[in-house]
Amino acid sequence: MPELHTPQAGDDAAPDTDVVSLLMRQHGDIRNLFDEVEAATGDARQEAFRRLVRLLAVHETAEEEVVHPFVRRSVAGGDEVVEARLAEERAAKETLSDLDDMDTGDPKFMPRLLALRTAVQEHARAEERYEFVHIRRSADAAALASLAKGVKAAEAMAPTRPHPGVESATANVALGPVAALMDRTRDAVRTAMGRD
Repeated sequence: MPELHTPQAGDDAAPDTDVVSLLMRQHGDIRNLFDEVEAATGDARQEAFRRLVRLLAVHETAEEEVVHPFVRRSVAGGDEVVEARLAEERAAKETLSDLDDMDTGDPKFMPRLLALRTAVQEHARAEERYEFVHIRRSADAAALASLAKGVKAAEAMAPTRPHPGVESATANVALGPVAALMDRTRDAVRTAMGRD
């Protein structure tokens, strides 16, 4: 997937060494992929949607394993903030999972995709407001870099498809590797069969 980047406020640090910049860049990439899916048709829409599913799945898993635990420990009222984000993520994963089972040419696909886009954008704004701002305030450059490394490591092992009900770090550690292996096997089969 080509690197997409939408500059964001506070996005002055290098994305590889600052967790907030990394995640903000991914939020921009997600918005761009929604645009691409909406604008495309046929096989191009299917391929763009597959990339969107993968990015959303690995992005959310990394946040669940790295960002949310940090917010719980380091931000006043962090438990409440994280629980609200997890509820949003669970609902989005359920919708994304349903969409993943649909043909992108189905007349019901686009209205459901647009509803998902709205929910994902609201979720991203809530993360940026209630988590990312506080992470910047409570973490020094070394901690931001360490969290960025953790996010990248989690993404490397993350499932590539949504798994509703697996929204906690504990569930991701217990079930994530198996789901990731199954997803990557399914991805390889689809690619080999020319279905992606």
